[in-house]
Amino acid sequence: MKTIAVIGSGTMGNGIAHTFAQFGYAVNLIDVNADALKKAIETIGKNLDRQVAKGTITDADKEMTLANLSTFTDLKTAVANADLVVEAATENTALKLKIFKDLDEFAKPDAILASNTSSISITQIAAVTKRGDKVIGMHFMNPVPIMKLVEVIRGYATSDTTTNLVMDLSNKLDKVPVEVNDYPGFVANRILMPMINEAIYSLYEGVAGVYEIDTVMKLGMAHPMGPLQLADFIGLDVCLAILNVLHQGFGNPKYAPCPLLVNMVTAGKKGVKSGEGFYDYSNGIKEAKVAPKFAKLV
Repeated sequence: MKTIAVIGSGTMGNGIAHTFAQFGYAVNLIDVNADALKKAIETIGKNLDRQVAKGTITDADKEMTLANLSTFTDLKTAVANADLVVEAATENTALKLKIFKDLDEFAKPDAILASNTSSISITQIAAVTKRGDKVIGMHFMNPVPIMKLVEVIRGYATSDTTTNLVMDLSNKLDKVPVEVNDYPGFVANRILMPMINEAIYSLYEGVAGVYEIDTVMKLGMAHPMGPLQLADFIGLDVCLAILNVLHQGFGNPKYAPCPLLVNMVTAGKKGVKSGEGFYDYSNGIKEAKVAPKFAKLV
């Protein structure tokens, strides 16, 4: 594999593009919004600067990485020569199905089509294509350049050849790929999201405040970040979408999203991306404090 196309230039998309480019692959980064693409390249540049400052890469590595990146607003042109396409669009089933239907038409016949979805069925996605054996999940973790795990999800029709190629490719990115089967939430979010949801219920029911809940999990369970802070970083809208997939997929009430989470997303409080969630990020991430809505509970 030499050329990688990445669809979506948001947090995950630009992180995936950054990682592939840093390891020498030609990357076509695609978004319908030209301004979003410009912002993504600026973000990648800043993240590379941090790596240089820490001594993990050189200035020459930074220049090479940026030289490997090309941006596109036209999907058909961008994926035409790609050996692998990684979709990192919004966690919306209808949107992903539309993208994969187009990819099946535009990408070359032997190209592998991967989704960075965190919960949506790879089997369902593959069903809208005529190459189910070449459709797979590559669930990277955020921040992509730093986090080692890649959850590799096999759909019902995904072939051994495709799986082995993606596992090998993930290793070449200095990641640790873990193969899992295609069921709602896969492994990572099937375990993580109920924990986050339970933390939100603990806040909702007045068991403890934001600071207390996160401190218990950080100091008592050795988590690097409390579940409410982590939810803010993931995006509360993304957490809600994943819980809905779990709830609908299993039909089990234990996955039902907490009403507080639903209300917060409806009100536009989505965490870091909106400037406020369980914490207030108006003064930056490093100076985040418990959001005013919840301060009285602390």
